Amino acid sequence: MATSLDAAMTATAKAVEAELDRLLPVSDGPERRVHEAMRYSTLNGGKRLRPFLVIESAKLFNVAPSCALRVAAAVEMIHSYSLVHDDLPAMDDSALRRGRPTTHVQFDEATAVLAGDGLLTRAFEVLADPGSHSDAKVRVELVSALAAASGPAGMVGGQMFDLIAEHDNTLDIGAITRLQRMKTGELIAFSSVAGAILGKAPHAARIALAAYAHDLGLAFQIADDLLDAEGDAALVGKDVGKDADAGKATFVSILGLERARAQATMLASQAAAHLDSFAEKADLLRQVATFVVTRRS
Repeated sequence: MATSLDAAMTATAKAVEAELDRLLPVSDGPERRVHEAMRYSTLNGGKRLRPFLVIESAKLFNVAPSCALRVAAAVEMIHSYSLVHDDLPAMDDSALRRGRPTTHVQFDEATAVLAGDGLLTRAFEVLADPGSHSDAKVRVELVSALAAASGPAGMVGGQMFDLIAEHDNTLDIGAITRLQRMKTGELIAFSSVAGAILGKAPHAARIALAAYAHDLGLAFQIADDLLDAEGDAALVGKDVGKDADAGKATFVSILGLERARAQATMLASQAAAHLDSFAEKADLLRQVATFVVTRRS
């Protein structure tokens, strides 16, 4: 089963990489530098988990692979933009991402800001293009849902919450859960439901995928906190131990290592159970729930 998931994720990552390469060309004008920074920030490996969720959720509803791939690439642009900005000195001040220098280290801070801006806007341009779906109503729904997931009520708001958390170690588990649902969970939720939007799926199917994504997103973040506390930077591919050094409230700092690990495992099991109505068609999505809590990077 693990081999099956590994193979599927590797194949998806290669397909998404090729699509990103196509969608992010380099110009010959003065703006070439920002294009190069956008490509550096995006075409640098990674698990491509969010695109994988888009592709697999789309398969549940027999969506055309070319449409699903464009949406998957758009989601990865949003994710990559968020990492570029999160790594800036004004935010997390990180020097390492996916085992390479962060974008502002490789280029400069101003270029990194512009690269993030470019990826953000390019993602919505891709979604709005008829190539992502022939039905304009579906394209509008995709744009609206991704904007909500990545904006002030989602990822951006969660990042603001996270910056505040760095100076407030009194946050309780409810506050940390809300923070991570916004910062990480909403984009995972969009990725999991995107296939249902593309496939014009019934309401019940969307609710099941949203419930799956809710538990998956929390399990993913708890696992991320565990990696920050216990992981090896060489394996994780980014700086570790920063949460503890900053005295920031996290799932690990509140629950402790063992309770946090148990909570992540329980959430992964719950996530998989939400997919019962899809039977064997959702097997890879079920395996993802286990993967997010056992990964080492």
